[in-house]
Amino acid sequence: MTPARLAAVKAALFILCLMPLAQLAWLGWTDGLGANPIEFISRHLGAWALNFLLATLAVTPLRQLSGWHWLMRLRRMLGLFAFFYALLHFLAYVWLDQFFDWAAIARDIAKRPFITAGFAAFVLLLPLAATSNATMLRRLGGRRWQRLHRSIYAIAVIAVAHYWWLVKKDFRLPLLYAILLGALLGLRALRLSRERQRQLSSYSRSR
Repeated sequence: MTPARLAAVKAALFILCLMPLAQLAWLGWTDGLGANPIEFISRHLGAWALNFLLATLAVTPLRQLSGWHWLMRLRRMLGLFAFFYALLHFLAYVWLDQFFDWAAIARDIAKRPFITAGFAAFVLLLPLAATSNATMLRRLGGRRWQRLHRSIYAIAVIAVAHYWWLVKKDFRLPLLYAILLGALLGLRALRLSRERQRQLSSYSRSR
């Protein structure tokens, strides 16, 4: 893909990534947030944080299956939008739900498992967002940077658990997220297994 086309794809993706926020703003403007607007806002933002998190994880297997190496150039943007919506989700809870009652927030984190999981996932996302640029990659070095950013898999597991524990009756959507995440983790495990087998085969031939 030429640089001009890649720039156009990135611009289009950036606009698409803002659409969930634009939809939320439109629903707020037209009084379409339902009977419990705070819950609607929080769940909408949280769901899109999880969507972008899984989309980020899907980039590598999609690149491997399609051969489109330029997809890797989109992963950083998707990851940052995952953090962006997670941040808004967190702010909706802190501001709209708890109105900065830090004592109540601390009690929630300590006593309610889905709040604990959500807070843990958000905290773990912070260093990934802070080190997503090329400058931090150079400072940390490739290996340390990769080790840090592999924590996105654990973060995704915690985020899915957060959503699962949040839902009280209809588990269809959390189950769908769990299945998608399981498939992505399975593809990663398969790729790592094949790479190890190739390395062992190359080592055996070299002896």
